[in-house]
Amino acid sequence: MADAEFIAQPPGPCCFVGTIHQGTPRGKIEKILNVPTYIARPAEDKSNGHVVFYFPDVWGLSNNASLLMDGFADAGYLTLGMDYFNGDPISKYRPSKNDPLPEGFDLGAWRTKHSTFAAENVPKWAAAVREKFGSERTKYACVGYCFGAPYVCNMLATDHVSAGAFAHPTFLKEENFTPIKHPLLLSCAEHDHAFNTEARRKAIDVLQRDKKVYHLQLFYGVGHGFATKADLDDPYQLWCKDQSLKGIIDWFDLWLVRS
Repeated sequence: MADAEFIAQPPGPCCFVGTIHQGTPRGKIEKILNVPTYIARPAEDKSNGHVVFYFPDVWGLSNNASLLMDGFADAGYLTLGMDYFNGDPISKYRPSKNDPLPEGFDLGAWRTKHSTFAAENVPKWAAAVREKFGSERTKYACVGYCFGAPYVCNMLATDHVSAGAFAHPTFLKEENFTPIKHPLLLSCAEHDHAFNTEARRKAIDVLQRDKKVYHLQLFYGVGHGFATKADLDDPYQLWCKDQSLKGIIDWFDLWLVRS
């Protein structure tokens, strides 16, 4: 049953399914403020000098997430992904995509533990990234998938980023949207139990009421997780995943590179 307190519902079973993507990530994991961080660096001749903060879904710094971050790096952005699960993502409890969560697994406790840590430490981590990798000309963007959506909204309420995006979000309330000061792209699935048609319309109503700058992508026929865990053997799912990434990159280019 949906919790009326939320526009986008907390992570649940629809967040745990998906396909593990094949490929070899090019980035490296380093510690920033003692938090594991995946760092994808663009080629020197392609770098635009700007930075993307990446906030992962419940699979954490998975192979899928690493390959997505490499995609942002290919577009010229130094991209850093924070492991706010500290090595304790949902995939730890599901060795393969077909495995159920263990009997007795306390999802509520898991969500509370990691959302509490993230809420406290994302701002500190982002500040440390700006200190280590920023310069006078550096601009910042942020992207979040599922669990990562609230941290995008939080950053967009500050003057530390120029634009943000999220895909198939969870854990969002009206109060996450109202303080936003910078452009937001919403990349959404038609069939998303966590962010269904009614929820999307409510979110857009809030953004329009408060005259926020936003753009909505809505992909027919796909479900929650399409942008990170699509079945890449299905040409349409692959296209939706790729178009979501391309759309977010173009959004960032607009506000960080071309503005």
